[in-house]
Amino acid sequence: MADAPPPAAAAAPPSRLSPFQPQNIPVTYGALRKTLATYLDAAALARIDDAVHFAAWAHEGQKRASGEPYVTHPIAVAEISAQWHIDDNGIIAALLHDVIEDCGVKKHEIAHRYGTTVAELVDALTKLEKLESQTVEEAQAQNFRKMFLAMARDVRVILIKLADRLHNMRTLSALKSHKRRRIAHETLEIFAPIAHRLGLNALFRELQDLAFAAEHPWRHAVLAAAVETARGANAQLLDELHDAVATALAEWGIHAEIYRREKHLYSIYQKMRQKHLPFEQILDLFGLRIVTTDEPSCYLALGAIHRHFKPIPGKLKDYIALPKPNGYQSLHTTVIGPQGVPLEIQIRTVQQHRFAEQGVAAHWLYKSAEPASDAERQTHAWLQSLLELQAESEAHDFLEAVRIDLYPNEVFVFSPRGEIFSLPRGATAVDFAYAIHSEVGHAAIACRINGELMPLRTELNNGDRVEIITSNTPSPNPAWLNFVRTARARAAIRRFLRQETQEQAVILGERLLDQALRPYGLTLGAISALTWDRLLRQLSGKSKKQLLQEVGLGHRNAIALAELLVAAQDHESGRSGLLKPQPLSRLKVGERADASITFATCCRPVPGDDIVGILRQGHGLDIHRSECPIVRRGGKPRWVEVTWSDTIPESRHFPAALTVVARDEIGMLARISAAIAQEGGNIVHVQLDAQPEATTLIQFVIDVRDRVHLARIIKRLRRERGLVRIQRLLANHGERR
Repeated sequence: MADAPPPAAAAAPPSRLSPFQPQNIPVTYGALRKTLATYLDAAALARIDDAVHFAAWAHEGQKRASGEPYVTHPIAVAEISAQWHIDDNGIIAALLHDVIEDCGVKKHEIAHRYGTTVAELVDALTKLEKLESQTVEEAQAQNFRKMFLAMARDVRVILIKLADRLHNMRTLSALKSHKRRRIAHETLEIFAPIAHRLGLNALFRELQDLAFAAEHPWRHAVLAAAVETARGANAQLLDELHDAVATALAEWGIHAEIYRREKHLYSIYQKMRQKHLPFEQILDLFGLRIVTTDEPSCYLALGAIHRHFKPIPGKLKDYIALPKPNGYQSLHTTVIGPQGVPLEIQIRTVQQHRFAEQGVAAHWLYKSAEPASDAERQTHAWLQSLLELQAESEAHDFLEAVRIDLYPNEVFVFSPRGEIFSLPRGATAVDFAYAIHSEVGHAAIACRINGELMPLRTELNNGDRVEIITSNTPSPNPAWLNFVRTARARAAIRRFLRQETQEQAVILGERLLDQALRPYGLTLGAISALTWDRLLRQLSGKSKKQLLQEVGLGHRNAIALAELLVAAQDHESGRSGLLKPQPLSRLKVGERADASITFATCCRPVPGDDIVGILRQGHGLDIHRSECPIVRRGGKPRWVEVTWSDTIPESRHFPAALTVVARDEIGMLARISAAIAQEGGNIVHVQLDAQPEATTLIQFVIDVRDRVHLARIIKRLRRERGLVRIQRLLANHGERR
């Protein structure tokens, strides 16, 4: 077959939507079409011929940074994708992956011409438009989130995206240096780990080496020269090892292929940095790979190798029995080879070798009637977990969580029933609980590790047997977010806490709105369903719960919403006028902890203080002392009339801030602390600052029951010898007592 595509006129039928003239297609399409013809039929090839002309028409006049016609890029992306034998819909999507973003072609045009599957793939590969209010990081997080979710639904999305990134990395030299470094860093951070996580190891290695060359060109050049020198020096050694291994396998009757393998440059660079080794001390630059017919032969080959070569203790890794999170399976052993040089040997089956190199792409590349392997099922489970994860995370949190999952460095632990769980190194018992089920994680209160009661934050080690002890009431601790390692646990905890906050915000919103309605002679319970329906239609279909939540979080003014409800109620009921306002009943606070109500740290109110509430957007209601400077600066429309509850339990304490100026004497802090403790105060924070004239400024935050309790502590402190002044802090100003 010639390297040129079929004649343009025959390949491009008339367009049903955006008419275009058949274009001159770059000669590189001929090589792509040759590859496609090896596994696609004539009808599929005809669709692809049309798509390449459509792509050339859409990108007409556009150039790459190198000066080449832009259409050469989508053709190259399609050619990389064709190496995995992706179907015709995937190849067409690769050819059109930039036409929505760069050429103004609409999704419905692609759907009409090539079908909804292609349109959905192209849309998934298109970046979201950056909003004016978004930072570059936020926009990037949103785009990656879109890509990951599309990948979870259709793995062709990420295969095409990785092909796109690979071609961009191969042609990176045309860009300016700062752009090269940024793209290379992003490749090492996101795209190379994705390729590794999906088992695409050949692609993973090439992406890493290309990014390494772009980010550190001098280091890459020096290391490449050193490896080339070492390759020549070790050629005879590898020949001897190859012959010795072949003899050993033959003696044991094992049929296998033996290949040489070489550590790639970025892997060498990482090992040198992480272990602080010079190049000369990297002993596993070269090795052998043995590919057998079945798993029993792998273990038999391992026995033959260990019979003929001395194995190094602790260097045997069985990834067949315990596959890596990306599904990789192989036996790794390091032996003392000829001339006493340590050499690593990998042993795997043909199927495991295919998956090790091509990962999820093996689904297309090696179509067979065999059921899905454990590796394929494991990868599919990870892709599906992304769907669960996105429902529980904001875009930035989602990207952070996926990053964690992309760098597992796993440990294997066991449930009491003997089930094996793979977790990232550093994972805790809380991570294990959420790996079982989110409900188990929410209800976890303690754990047993290898039969011993241990804290939930205990890090797990290989082989640990873990039992989670649960309560009947789910109550995840926000402090768990400080030490959990898995994306699943982090997202589930955040989702639970967010829902709890939202539910409390709805309750607060009901109380605030009920109070705002009282001047009109109404209560929230008196608002009819017809009134709510009218208001919700007026506010573009928001739900009642959403409105109450917005009020509770301070996103919406309760008084303004009350006025809208009154007008709607008046319209529905036909009343001629409103009833005379009645005295307001103030909102009562302090009886219990409420995530939507916060006691301000600037003035630290305690029961007995005159207080006022201020709605703060996104945070609910802040309670301040009425004399707080922030209250004086704020506008009254955001004030809420509040008062202390009459039923605050004695066990509840509130933090109050005191400043004490004392003479700089030995034992002074101990005497002050003892005096506070004698009056039942609990010191939760203390800070000391040296002052002139041999005095010390001591700032305390003390838990007290109420204003009377605080006054008793202040009175007791005044009796202490050596105290110069006692103040209760009020914002940045002192209020002397």
